[in-house]
Amino acid sequence: MATAAPRIGDTKVPMSLLEKGAYINYQRIEDNLAIVRDRLNRPLSLAEKIVYGHLDDPHGQDIQRGVSYLKLRPDRVACQDATAQMALLQFMSAGMDTAAVPTTVHCDHLIEAQIGGVKDLARAIDINKEVYDFLATATAKYGLGFWKPGSGIIHQIILENYAFPGGMMIGTDSHTPNAGGLGMVACGVGGADAVDVMAGLPWELKCPKVIGVNLTGKISGWTTPKDVILKVAGILTVKGGTGAIVEYKGPGVESLSCTGMATICNMGAEIGATTSMFPFNSRMSNYLNATKRGDIAKYAQQFAHNLKADEGAEYDQHIEINLSELEPHINGPFTPDLATPLSKFAEEVKKNNWPEELKVALIGSCTNSSYEDMSRSVSIVKEASAHGLDVKSKFTITPGSEQVRATIERDGHIAAFENVGGLVLANACGPCIGQWDRQDVKKGEANSIITSYNRNFTGRNDANPATHAFVASPDVVTAMAFGGSLTFNPMTDSLIGSDGKPFTFSEPRGDELPPRGYDPGQDTFQPPPTDRASVSVAVDPKSDRLQLLHPFAPWDGKTPTDLPILIKVSGKCTTDHISAGGPWLKYRGHLENISQNCLIGAINAENNTANKVKNQMTGEYGGVPQTAAYYRDHGIKWVVVGDHNYGEGSSREHAALEPRFLGGLAIIVRSFARIHETNLKKQGMLALTFANPEDYEKVKPSDRVDILGLDSFAPGKNLTLVLRHEDGSKEEVPLAHSFNEGQIAWFKAGSALNLVIFF
Repeated sequence: MATAAPRIGDTKVPMSLLEKGAYINYQRIEDNLAIVRDRLNRPLSLAEKIVYGHLDDPHGQDIQRGVSYLKLRPDRVACQDATAQMALLQFMSAGMDTAAVPTTVHCDHLIEAQIGGVKDLARAIDINKEVYDFLATATAKYGLGFWKPGSGIIHQIILENYAFPGGMMIGTDSHTPNAGGLGMVACGVGGADAVDVMAGLPWELKCPKVIGVNLTGKISGWTTPKDVILKVAGILTVKGGTGAIVEYKGPGVESLSCTGMATICNMGAEIGATTSMFPFNSRMSNYLNATKRGDIAKYAQQFAHNLKADEGAEYDQHIEINLSELEPHINGPFTPDLATPLSKFAEEVKKNNWPEELKVALIGSCTNSSYEDMSRSVSIVKEASAHGLDVKSKFTITPGSEQVRATIERDGHIAAFENVGGLVLANACGPCIGQWDRQDVKKGEANSIITSYNRNFTGRNDANPATHAFVASPDVVTAMAFGGSLTFNPMTDSLIGSDGKPFTFSEPRGDELPPRGYDPGQDTFQPPPTDRASVSVAVDPKSDRLQLLHPFAPWDGKTPTDLPILIKVSGKCTTDHISAGGPWLKYRGHLENISQNCLIGAINAENNTANKVKNQMTGEYGGVPQTAAYYRDHGIKWVVVGDHNYGEGSSREHAALEPRFLGGLAIIVRSFARIHETNLKKQGMLALTFANPEDYEKVKPSDRVDILGLDSFAPGKNLTLVLRHEDGSKEEVPLAHSFNEGQIAWFKAGSALNLVIFF
């Protein structure tokens, strides 16, 4: 009697050791791909396999790269504490009693770096008690995992505990793609997208294009995985990856560690990529085994045929990088795509008159805080110490997780850092996101810092617009801390030891994984309780940190006319410009208060000044949020006009919530960054682009505008912007958009959440 062939789904492997009853669903991918292959009849890239393997309706879904909107079923959701507040407030207002997929919340954004890890953490727990209590009780109430402050940075915790090859995850942080280092399609999203998935709805994503990066050769010496993404950022620029998944492949992949691959995927956010990923290989298996997930490694090996690209897979763009020829890079200042090879960097410093003295060198962050990163940096530190040197620049170290911190402390790395003058910060984001109480320079004082972080927009790290922030590998950053100057090249330049003799640094060396295994450190995880009914989630009506949400009003059905332009933005406008971080992070759960930072960093094209716009009703100049609130309170809708790649950077949906709360109707730009465009749509805003980008130049900040065509708003059909100039003349320019039918329904309902609540 014949027996049925075994199916991949016959084996049950938990997604995480911390969650019961949630299993890896390779069978869904297998079944979906059988249908999709039959329909498309062509080889598939790895990105396509994982994305299409998570389709909600593989039979009926239209699949055209760069065109179709896909309905997907992610395996899990992750939120960091700054964005989780608004996500949970939205989830609560949706009336659900439990999350439909495994979800975790991670406390990493609210800890300010001041004097050192232990004291900084204690201070953060004290001043953020209200928020942490809210997150702890809300996660308990709705069945979510909660990682307490001090546990580490969300992306490192995900890599250590939750990421798995072939999975799909969305996270309310733009560097969620870090999990691509374990072969996962992991995408940064706004809180509203997370709420949809938590509520059991499909996640909508425009079918991504695929950029193939073929790696040949072998990485070695001073060159690190960080240099791969620094090079790619220089090639693709901050918008070159928009709407695409970057898929790394080729024989060079085998020379990269799992955490090194995660570094590359993490910083893919800086090129606007939907996500980045690597094919499953032995380095991933090694990491899974080291983090006590050997069962997942074995299961992925059985499924390996679907965890790599098909032979002959087609890519929309192709990049070749020979790792054997790649040299270390330093990117910046003020943008992460200004890439300079280390050998040419000193020349660029002098040519551009960048401040040569290196004030601070900072290693760590979610991008580069693995055991391998730390052990390579320690090899440099120990060599300098053996020659009797301490650091010349201030030097800070941020461990990525409590597990990494405990392990490097046990192995003597922390003592080595501190012995040369290093300051070990809390297991948190810290200076990378502006949580840095910097005291060594005054605001406005030109200075240089170098970090192993991922993002270096103006004022991001320390709120000082005159700080020149450069991004490099931890190796280069550590070595330059001893040189004390941007012109120091650790590969070729000598330092003078305490004995008066010159020496040159040896090539950094370190362990990919801790030889003695990981030390888990303190237990900082709170699983949801068995009895959730008795858990109470309290929000004090008098709180200045938390505020319950009220639904936005639906569209009134009228043609918008005579609208003022709140601000015509000139040049780069990231989510940091739209909704600043740093000290404002404490208001992320209070929409009214956080809205007081709306667009305060954007440059007004009228006067080339930030946070100074003309109130078209009174004629007076004031702050952007104050002017917006005036219009709102007087029943006047308004628009913003912006430049290219508007909203690049972080996934923070506050950059969309704030203009909506302050009465905005439309954001009209030359082009959008992916996440921000979606966030605006989710909150009922009109995200529109000039059909002819040069029409941006026709707009005068003093214009009043009409938006025609909303009465027949439809996918693929342009709207019309009428510009009414002060001199009485007027012009009409076409406006394009990427709204589909479902997104148009969000606009008409007032927000995507309104559809969940009321319809």
